Amino acid sequence: MVDINPGDATAGGIAEGDTVELFNDRGQCLAAAHLTDGVAPGVLRLATGAWFAPDESGRDTRGNPNVLTLDRGTSGLAQGSSAQTCLVHVTGPMNDAPAPGDMDLPDFVISE
Repeated sequence: MVDINPGDATAGGIAEGDTVELFNDRGQCLAAAHLTDGVAPGVLRLATGAWFAPDESGRDTRGNPNVLTLDRGTSGLAQGSSAQTCLVHVTGPMNDAPAPGDMDLPDFVISE
């Protein structure tokens, strides 16, 4: 789920729960829009923790922000994560896209 300022969402024709695409030159992902005054205009908030699930084109279908951020550690010694901020574009609603799944479990095979 991506948090979007209601004013930005209205300007982009995006409603609560719409599937949107976030993208930049590193990658793209789908997420469900959540409209909230808790983010400033021009800012999006996409939480970490979604399982990476790319479609046939390589676009993540579950809102994994790792496809949008730079994969570089803070130093050669620490290797902590760099700030998880980046510039992205958002477009939507994506009427032809599958609904993003947060934690869909895989099919389990139980053998006896």
